[in-house]
Amino acid sequence: MVRVALVGCGFMGRMHYARWRATDGVEVTAICDTDPDRLETENGASGNIEGTNAGIEFNKLSLYSDFDEMLAESNLDAVSITLPTDLHAEFSIKALEAGLHVLCEKPMALNVAQCDDMIAAAKRSGNILLIGHCIRFWPEYAKAKGMVDSGEYGKVVAATFRRLGSIPTWSRSNWFTDEGRSGGMALDLHIHDTDYVQYLLGMPRAVRSFGAKSLGLGLTHVVTQYLYGDDRMITAEGSWQMMPSFGFEMSFNIEMEKATLVYDNTRVPAFKVCPPVGNAFAPAIEEGDGYSFEIAHFAKAIRGEKVKEVTTLEQSRNSVRIVEAEKESARTGKKISLA
Repeated sequence: MVRVALVGCGFMGRMHYARWRATDGVEVTAICDTDPDRLETENGASGNIEGTNAGIEFNKLSLYSDFDEMLAESNLDAVSITLPTDLHAEFSIKALEAGLHVLCEKPMALNVAQCDDMIAAAKRSGNILLIGHCIRFWPEYAKAKGMVDSGEYGKVVAATFRRLGSIPTWSRSNWFTDEGRSGGMALDLHIHDTDYVQYLLGMPRAVRSFGAKSLGLGLTHVVTQYLYGDDRMITAEGSWQMMPSFGFEMSFNIEMEKATLVYDNTRVPAFKVCPPVGNAFAPAIEEGDGYSFEIAHFAKAIRGEKVKEVTTLEQSRNSVRIVEAEKESARTGKKISLA
């Protein structure tokens, strides 16, 4: 039985708790959070994904407000780190050095230097560090990746990705809106699509970004073109600028030589293939969400089972690097090389 602790008990911590509880061969044994109120109530923050605010059976868990104390006292195999981004590097490294496997939420860290420190710690420890880029595991995005890789519909000619929502106000102390803690909209939200572009097509040669700012929040809307040195037009748009009544949209159009792949979480069916002849159709996809598949993948890996490589630490680092370049491009109005 794999023994797991949650570090952080907000919206994403409760998300991880529910997915860990549904994973075979796993027992969640402890939770660490510095806010005692979070360890005494069933009411948690609700984020932008519906149906994810799971209740936690606190009376069955060891509860800690001190991370070092938990590491010293609890007999653990792994931790899920769902803390603000500015704490990812520090807490991941501590857990790795304590001999634990680590699932750390995206983004990997606030900057590339912190990412490098995490990679070095993982290599020294010999333990698994996985960054939670859940979109790589999301059924529709995973299906699209498989279709592109198979070549059955030819090459990608153009692609557009969108992730649009309102300013996240559910975090404790409103840390999402503090760019020094979250990295802002581009690093917290938009990086989902930046990372998927890298997953689908590889590392771009350069980026060109345009953005809008909101007083006190920095960059709140960005549109980026990812440049590969060829004729492909690859763009992604991310925003915290939508009104609350808009809800949340994540979508893509992948234009290929022999089909268009379309996904929009606000429509039914959400995912469809549009062939050159005949009607659009909804292909079969796995049931579940990216968080479930991500945690199941991590659990198998730490049990020593062979798993397909979905993401690497270097790719997670590179996604932070690309976003840094996007923010610089939006600020300067210049194309930023990644070569």
